[in-house]
Amino acid sequence: MKQILIVCTFIMSTFGFAQSAEKAEALLNDVYSKAKAYENISIDFKYALNNSAENINQETRGNVIMEGDKYLLNILGVTRIFDGKTLYTISPEDEEVTISSNNTEDENTITPSQMLSFYKEGYSYEMDIIQDVMGRKIQYIKLNPIDTNSEIKQVLLGIDAKTKHIYNLIEIGKNGTKTTLTVNSFKTNEPISKTLFTFDESKYEGYYINRLD
Repeated sequence: MKQILIVCTFIMSTFGFAQSAEKAEALLNDVYSKAKAYENISIDFKYALNNSAENINQETRGNVIMEGDKYLLNILGVTRIFDGKTLYTISPEDEEVTISSNNTEDENTITPSQMLSFYKEGYSYEMDIIQDVMGRKIQYIKLNPIDTNSEIKQVLLGIDAKTKHIYNLIEIGKNGTKTTLTVNSFKTNEPISKTLFTFDESKYEGYYINRLD
């Protein structure tokens, strides 16, 4: 009898997890489809980095404009322009521009152009808690890397249940580092310059141009 109960419990929990994964995938696909329908997205956000063991507690603000795979990201005094093929990292403090055909400096980093689609490969997911944030219902989805060697332990994606827009993204590393990106404003289909994602080297005369490729 005990063995039967154990088997039944296992089957029910497995079925429940499968349902949770299906619901999570459906919600993620809704968010992705809605975002892809916009011509462009402009986001102002708060970025927090915490690691209690290393006594690290940093907080800053930034903004990003995305159009398809292209993006213009400003954070920590650095501007990153990705034109769909090439990434330009501009550091006025160092008077340096780094040019690379790679859209990420770290394969474990979720870049702006991947923010809406990173879940499609390399993660399993399930529905998590619902939180009330100033009258907004935020549904969290828990994403776990399939690769056991990943430096990422877990990702929590908070989604506004009404608008289907991303509210925040919490990434927890195996080293105890927790990074949180919280959306302060989310605007769509804004008028933007045709040259917004074009790097103009003439504007950076005197800068050291570091070409990695």
